[in-house]
Amino acid sequence: MSFFDIAGILVALAAAFAFINHKLLKLPTTVGLMLLAMLHAVALLLIDWIVPGAGVLTSTETLIGSIDFDQTLMQGMLGYLLFAGALHVNLNDLKQQTAVIVLLATVGVLATTFIVGGLTYVITGWLGIEVRFIYCLIFGSIVAPTDPIAVLGIVKSLGAPKSLETKIAGESLFNDGVGVVVFIALLGIAGLGGHGESHEDPKKKAEFNGVVEQIEEDFGIHPDANGNPLTVLLDEPIDAAQLERKHPHDVQEGIRNTETQAINVAKLFALEVGGGITLGFVLGLLAFFLLRSIDHYATEILLSLAVVTGGYALAMKLHLSGPLAMVVAGLILGNHGRTLAMSDKTREHLDTFWELVDELLNAVLFVLIGLEVLVLSFKEQYLLAGALAIPAVLLARFLSVGTVVTALKEATGREFTPHAIKVMTWGGLRGGISVALALSLKEEIHARQSQYDNVGELLLTMTYVVVAFSILVGGLTMGPMLSRLGLAGQSKTDAD
Repeated sequence: MSFFDIAGILVALAAAFAFINHKLLKLPTTVGLMLLAMLHAVALLLIDWIVPGAGVLTSTETLIGSIDFDQTLMQGMLGYLLFAGALHVNLNDLKQQTAVIVLLATVGVLATTFIVGGLTYVITGWLGIEVRFIYCLIFGSIVAPTDPIAVLGIVKSLGAPKSLETKIAGESLFNDGVGVVVFIALLGIAGLGGHGESHEDPKKKAEFNGVVEQIEEDFGIHPDANGNPLTVLLDEPIDAAQLERKHPHDVQEGIRNTETQAINVAKLFALEVGGGITLGFVLGLLAFFLLRSIDHYATEILLSLAVVTGGYALAMKLHLSGPLAMVVAGLILGNHGRTLAMSDKTREHLDTFWELVDELLNAVLFVLIGLEVLVLSFKEQYLLAGALAIPAVLLARFLSVGTVVTALKEATGREFTPHAIKVMTWGGLRGGISVALALSLKEEIHARQSQYDNVGELLLTMTYVVVAFSILVGGLTMGPMLSRLGLAGQSKTDAD
């Protein structure tokens, strides 16, 4: 299919589902579109199962097969959606919640990654599914960040206390960039992606394998069923001192390699996160001065579009965090730019333009997420693992949010909005970013013809189950939850 064919079908589906939702279901737009797209995909699967060979799936499968969801979202839609979302976040409100947002976007993401990773390792082991621990951690990094696109779409209409809304929205804008960096770092540790062992010198790798074989022979170590020399069954326990006496150079070299890898991960994290924020600040400042020097709304909208399109492409080229760059640039233009560099006419047109972009891309994105049901593996074990991952993710979210909020209460003496931990735990929606990362992991594993191909399918299915529950159940129950807790209709309150 050509790009025009794909765009035409997706926009037509989004428009049809949006109309049905508005007239009949009256659900929040993101929830309604995803639900209808999922029902459409499931209906096609059922028809194909009842009448095999009817070919009802052909056009939809061709459509899904023509779209690289990971590339479409991560290097296409995401920059525009984050910029549009950041444009309407009040910087003064954000500054008041800086500590909690920064901690949740960093410590919270890392804590959730490891808690979910550990629980996933237990769940898969209990189900008899063999998964390396590093892949469980990668799954943790996939579902750790809350999705700003899903969150902002729901939070806007809830009427929650302003400070609570700012925490949820602010965290979601920043933690996805951090989550992507953690994901990339863990891919490197697993030997996948651009930072992994795939770029090692083949000669050195052969020498390393020879050393491993010699150590196995000396100590009676046999590779496991997957042939992985790092996960082993021992005839007898290894004496560390004996190992170092027989292979002193190899042991020291292994320690140095581990330390180097840890340093490289830290450097990657600092470069992508810090560099992305810096680039966003520079782009926002440059655009601010350009906007202030003219008063022509068409040109000013074009400049804002150039910031996103060119800025995101530049971030990708420099291996910096494009999402964080767009959030920072959007915050600068949405606050200082709106008040100091734009006329009322320009501000009105700019808001209208980016609201339209936001609504259109959101509609297409959530239709795509719903249609991704067609690429899932419906094995009972995988679906059960996904169902068990839901409470694991909620528990990890509760522990990370609770720890951060409690620590800040103790350290600063501030009072937070009542039930803030409960609301932020349940309101930490996952969305398209998680699905995109899971799809990219599956493709990366498959491209390397890995013996762990089934792990890619497993983690994609688990991710989709978590995302579907998060948006459909979490998104639909957030309003009633706020009402039950007495927090609805307090959007103008200033409580922390």
